[in-house]
Amino acid sequence: MSSADHYRRAGVDLEAAEDAKARIARLVAGTRTPLARGRLGAFGGMLRLPSGLRDPVLVMSTDGVGTKVLVASQAGRFDTVGEDLVNHCVNDILVHGATPLAFMDYIAGADLSVPRIAAIVEGVAQGCRAHEIILAGGETAQMPGLYQPGHFDLAGTIVGVVEEDAAIHGDRIAAGDVLLGYASTGLHTNGYTLARRVLGHDLGLQLDDPLEDTGQSVGDALLAVHRSYAAAVTPVLAQVHGLAHITGGGIAGNLVRILPDHLSATIESGAWTWPPLFQVVQRGGRISTEEMRAVFNLGIGLIAVLPASAVGSARAAAASHGIDTTVLGAIVTGHKEVRFSDGG
Repeated sequence: MSSADHYRRAGVDLEAAEDAKARIARLVAGTRTPLARGRLGAFGGMLRLPSGLRDPVLVMSTDGVGTKVLVASQAGRFDTVGEDLVNHCVNDILVHGATPLAFMDYIAGADLSVPRIAAIVEGVAQGCRAHEIILAGGETAQMPGLYQPGHFDLAGTIVGVVEEDAAIHGDRIAAGDVLLGYASTGLHTNGYTLARRVLGHDLGLQLDDPLEDTGQSVGDALLAVHRSYAAAVTPVLAQVHGLAHITGGGIAGNLVRILPDHLSATIESGAWTWPPLFQVVQRGGRISTEEMRAVFNLGIGLIAVLPASAVGSARAAAASHGIDTTVLGAIVTGHKEVRFSDGG
């Protein structure tokens, strides 16, 4: 018996791994831009900075898609979570005004087939191509014993660049600024542990069951791709005083991160109606509004803080990319907190 046979019996198929690498290499090649340097399959990914920058600052972020991967596994649909990952990371550096340059992914699991790995990476590559980002490399790790067969985790790291004097930190936020909310496409990549428990356990729904008032199946609603706001926001970045990506921690938990110490944000609770998915989860799980706000984005995936004079142009830019926006509230003097008008 060869060493490869022993490794295969232990749970790692070297031949399948080589096949996966070959397919991934083709996907990576399709994302290369003029900034790409080095060879495909090298130990590290290389890129050069765009020309013409005066004082460039690199902006980096790492994240994952959480237990949304369990929904993907149950549904047998693996391309959407890769795109989710890229879009989530793009938004995380967009809030600093950064343009994304390169991305690297990490897939870890056990007994992952070549088609499944390729589908995940195809989703990553699709997200990269949409933003003209280099997929500079990554890692696929088969780890039987650590993961159950067929299970996997997915994470990624993004690198972007911004001129130092154009970087957004929230320090320009001022009393009287307006809070503009950008619609989400659903849960995005947060709150899946609770949503899965309510929909699957408490309500007994299957992924192909219709989801009340949505016109979608449960699976389609849960696997809706995390929206990227780059195209909608980039045209008005110079007018924006602050941006908050609404991820884990909800509106309050993320908006407070960009507030100066002497300012607070007030949110009008009735400014928007929660999309049906969130209403179904709240009713089905008998979850308090306070907890819903702490876990989910509630239909708002990004909040821009900007002067009232810039609201019209920001809304027009978003509408041109098919994204609805809502004026949520305003910035007031206070002590770095987010308050809802109903006292929450």
